[in-house]
Amino acid sequence: MRLSELSGERFAPDPHIAGLTADSREVAPGYLFAALPGTRADGAGFIPQAEERGAAAILARPGATSKLPIVFDEIPRRRLARMAARFFPGQPEVVAGVTGTNGKTSTVRFAAQLWSMLGRNAGSIGTLGAASAGFERKLMHTTPEPVTLHRTLQAMAEAGVTHLAMEVSSHALAQHRVDGVTFPIAAFTNITQDHLDYHGDFSRYLEAKRRLFSALLARDGVAIVNDGGEFAGRFSQAAVERGAILRTVGPGGADLKIESADPHPGGLHLKVKENDAVHDIDLPLIGVFQAENALVAAAIVIESGFDAKTVLPLLEQLSPVPGRMELAARLGAASIYVDYAHTPDAVKTALQSLRPHVKGKLIAVIGAGGDRDREKRTLMGAAAHAHSDRVIVTDDNPRSEDPSAIRRQVIDGCMNAVDIGDRKKAIETGISMLEDGDALLIAGKGHETGQQVGHETLPFNDAEVAKAAALKRAKELGR
Repeated sequence: MRLSELSGERFAPDPHIAGLTADSREVAPGYLFAALPGTRADGAGFIPQAEERGAAAILARPGATSKLPIVFDEIPRRRLARMAARFFPGQPEVVAGVTGTNGKTSTVRFAAQLWSMLGRNAGSIGTLGAASAGFERKLMHTTPEPVTLHRTLQAMAEAGVTHLAMEVSSHALAQHRVDGVTFPIAAFTNITQDHLDYHGDFSRYLEAKRRLFSALLARDGVAIVNDGGEFAGRFSQAAVERGAILRTVGPGGADLKIESADPHPGGLHLKVKENDAVHDIDLPLIGVFQAENALVAAAIVIESGFDAKTVLPLLEQLSPVPGRMELAARLGAASIYVDYAHTPDAVKTALQSLRPHVKGKLIAVIGAGGDRDREKRTLMGAAAHAHSDRVIVTDDNPRSEDPSAIRRQVIDGCMNAVDIGDRKKAIETGISMLEDGDALLIAGKGHETGQQVGHETLPFNDAEVAKAAALKRAKELGR
């Protein structure tokens, strides 16, 4: 592709562009190098390195200099996203973007499952990577940077994927990573405090999330809002102002309303009102929040062209998502769950959701990540203290911070907690406390298979550790 075609401007000379990258180390002959402003360094400082590596053109903010043709743009991140969409023009026929603090991963995976049950080649992109039948690719970020994203979208389309649900993170929205994606459907799960280390305050975080509705959703598209949480109205308002069709679901939903959710050992019995019909659904998932995620997914599938009376019964066939209220092990009549909950609201919601399924004690193992929002740590401890019977505070991903300092901040919210830095020992201790009828929630890392300590990522999987510890404990008890 020539630079003129890629940029939408006339250039002479007009070099052929062989690839795109924002990393000067990845520049190869014929590439366009995007010199993006960063939090630690300005990409314009790496233009000489890109030139030496054979770059054919540069994308940068006004004021940058180079011997190569330069595409100037005040918002180069947005321009790169649009260029990436031109360079890799393929994407599945239907792409639904899902944003929110919690529930994105479950929602996109549930939507893909439902589409697959209906005979469509469906996939998802998000925290668990890019996946569909016969296609799997690991990703560095929940929502990849634009070049990787559009390369992946095109690869999935070429693999036959026609229906895709993808997570859209607040970082991606603030950094314009998805500005080149066509979204006929956009969905919102919920919003609570998170990522304030990046966004600065909650209002900026909320506005970043709203961009999916206010700026990126197709004007003739459909917006789906879980109307059960605070600030849902702000997203509904953004959809209406965009001119989109608005559908609301959940406890306060006008289109798919949860009229009742009765817990039982294997999940929830739901009554869902759709128009004048009430559907009885036996959902094989723990927690009302999972019912809300499932209904958002169902609404996505319905709005892609399927009848509600066909879609809603399929909710009974959904499979849990790895690391999302996942039943990792049992110890006699006690249950051990792993969940990705890593915000105050997510910890509260996970514990509240488990409580109706627990006859005895509810024990929580929690921690908080280093180099991330520090304000939420004490709040996470307080949530665990308020909604469980015993709390064990342990290390999550301490990264470059002092793990003991992080734990102290969490314990400030739950002064009676047991402090065990070693995560394996913390899980083993929690399991040793279990009696029949009890439940243990191991929160924070969910599906992750490594623990980030300093600059290392050490192998660690909560579910595997829990299974081994439960087996060991069962042998000790002679079971």
